[in-house]
Amino acid sequence: MLLGCLPGIAAAVALVLCAYGVERAAESSAAPAATREAAVYTAPKPPIVSRAAWTAGADHDQPPPRYDDEVVAVFIHHTDSPNDYDCAEAPANIRSVYEGQTTGRDWDDIGYNFVVDRCGTIYEGRAGGTDRPVTGAHTQGFNHRSAGIAALGTFTAGVPVPPAMERAIAELAAWKLGLSGTDPRSDVRLVSSNGASRYAAGTTAMLPALAGHSDGYMTSCPGAALQARLPAIRQRAAELQGRRPGARQQEDSRIAGSSGGRDEGQHGKQHGNQGRNRSQSRG
Repeated sequence: MLLGCLPGIAAAVALVLCAYGVERAAESSAAPAATREAAVYTAPKPPIVSRAAWTAGADHDQPPPRYDDEVVAVFIHHTDSPNDYDCAEAPANIRSVYEGQTTGRDWDDIGYNFVVDRCGTIYEGRAGGTDRPVTGAHTQGFNHRSAGIAALGTFTAGVPVPPAMERAIAELAAWKLGLSGTDPRSDVRLVSSNGASRYAAGTTAMLPALAGHSDGYMTSCPGAALQARLPAIRQRAAELQGRRPGARQQEDSRIAGSSGGRDEGQHGKQHGNQGRNRSQSRG
């Protein structure tokens, strides 16, 4: 009688094992699909020249840098300085911008996180580390969780934007926004931290993830010519992240706002008053 039962038992065991195998196979086949759906879009870090190349011993005493948790927006600027420089002169020109902001305006450091010259060379701007989300002083009201990229020169209407500069800005934005998984073509919600911006303090604004200075502040910066190139720069940056052309993410649902009570990361000497930050209206 025991021997007669064995085929039935074996069949039942085989059925259970078969079902288990099918279930495991389904889980295995679903895993790659889930991974594909949650693909991370990143871009390689472009070469960045250390700030030591342009400070040349001109560093001023300054407090430690401030940081946010991540960068979800990039603001594009121009430095409102001459365009007819030789690229070997770029470090000296950046140092002049730095001196104007730290000596002329009593800031603690250059406001921009990065500066790009006409030959496409990217320079580290504000101190704190290029890989880290350093709080800058570039776009009044929206310096938290953003990075400021300044084009070295003046790009008002009719002034051509050098292709090498445009390409470098796209590469830098693609990498920096990729660290937070942000599509350069998307819109993000940013909370204004200063009523002198286009938005009252505390207001949630929907702004481009790759924006011009004028999107957040009443200014002509980054100049009409460079502003007109931003759609192409956004698309190029998205493609560098590995995103499909034309497949635009409509909105990043995360809200980026001030992580502290004081605006902008411009510590200043004693006062840190962002209302005095005149470059917010130009560069």
